[in-house]
Amino acid sequence: MPWLKALSCQVLALVLTPLLLTLKGNAFILILPIELQPLLAVLLSRLFRQPLWWIPIHLLFLPLIGLLVQLNLPAWIYLLGFMLLILVFWGTVKGDVPLFLSSPAVSQALSTIVQREQADSLIDLGAGIGSVVVPLANRFPQMHITAVEQAPIPWLILVWRCRKFKSVKIYRDNFWDYPLANYSVVFAFLSPKVMTRLDEKCRNELAVGNLLVASTFPVPDRIPSSVISLNKKHLKLHCYRY
Repeated sequence: MPWLKALSCQVLALVLTPLLLTLKGNAFILILPIELQPLLAVLLSRLFRQPLWWIPIHLLFLPLIGLLVQLNLPAWIYLLGFMLLILVFWGTVKGDVPLFLSSPAVSQALSTIVQREQADSLIDLGAGIGSVVVPLANRFPQMHITAVEQAPIPWLILVWRCRKFKSVKIYRDNFWDYPLANYSVVFAFLSPKVMTRLDEKCRNELAVGNLLVASTFPVPDRIPSSVISLNKKHLKLHCYRY
């Protein structure tokens, strides 16, 4: 599981730091332990092939702990913070898909795709807080939109943001269990490790001619029918016709 790999990186880095600092004539003698441990954790993270978004977490983990210890906060605050993180990053904790928020450029490009396809229905798999759903519902009030989100706090925010849209249906569910047969367009901003599985799900469930739009992460070993490059670096929408 991703969190177990991350914990292993931190623990191994903690063990290696004093060992490296005690070596005579080594290059680490001028580096403080609180600086060396995060760097080692990042190196181990890359060796374990964790996603790049773990790098800032590893860099900030120990320094933030040191800062919090100095603040001498009551223990219940840490428990509350831990519970909030679980409720927000539910997919990451379960080893599935982390929370990614789509930019306005993505929703604008997706609007163009919806117009081109003359789509009457769309589903957002892992809708988060509605970064895509809300702009689309505003622009296409007649289109049937379904948003599936499992993490409790993003789901609550999503429900609140979509409270005025009669065309939007929101489900707190595992999107792997949700059928795709009735949708013209499927949108997903997930994780590289699940794209092959998503492709298989779309092959089995989508009607012929319907579209998967995958943000940022392409389906391995498959050529998209089109690729839309957005103005941000490495930000692309990969479109697959089924």
